[in-house]
Amino acid sequence: MTTDISARGKLPLRERKKLRTRAALVDTALALFTERGFDGVTLDELCETVEVSKRTFFRNFAGKEQVVSAPLEAMWNGLRDDVEHLEFGHAPVFEVLRETLLATLTRMDDGDGAWAARVRLSRELAERTPSVAAHELQYCDRTSAAVEATLRRELGLDPGDPRPRLALDLLVASFHAALRAWTARPGTPAHTDLVADLRAVFAAVPEALTFGAHGPSGRQHHAARDAQDE
Repeated sequence: MTTDISARGKLPLRERKKLRTRAALVDTALALFTERGFDGVTLDELCETVEVSKRTFFRNFAGKEQVVSAPLEAMWNGLRDDVEHLEFGHAPVFEVLRETLLATLTRMDDGDGAWAARVRLSRELAERTPSVAAHELQYCDRTSAAVEATLRRELGLDPGDPRPRLALDLLVASFHAALRAWTARPGTPAHTDLVADLRAVFAAVPEALTFGAHGPSGRQHHAARDAQDE
């Protein structure tokens, strides 16, 4: 279940309790996995620490890998749901998706930096845990396929038209580039820094599609500089 952070206070008590349990599982799992390693913590230990049953765990997550991926999955689930209600008009699809992802990412800001902290821990664990990385690839493919199906339906596109998937793949690649830049920032990067990095990547997309070996850039730049130094 994906719930807008700003709307949580309006939910019934039962739903708020479910969200608190889910958050406790994610926070505890990320802390334990970071401290002891992903394989160093059993599902029984995790459930015992949070004081929930395994049945409750499996109501929320398919397995330990999904707990690690939960912070970013919440954002992508939000995007998937938002696309269901988009009005494209005559705007380019990628531009609409770009603005929708920026809005979805901005909405993930919980005000106290908790979501951003979860994302940082999640990324560190995914980089050193092959099973988590594999889960994320499968999740990304499933979610992209769902969004692609929505785009084809809403835009009346033929099944063989490659444009919607290309637009989605570019969107996902842009976010991953921003995420790499964000996690490489010194100190403790904030949620607003991730939004800024994503905007910067999106701004570079047009040039990324057209740049080439023109002008004194890259190896040519260094060669020109070395010639000047001689």
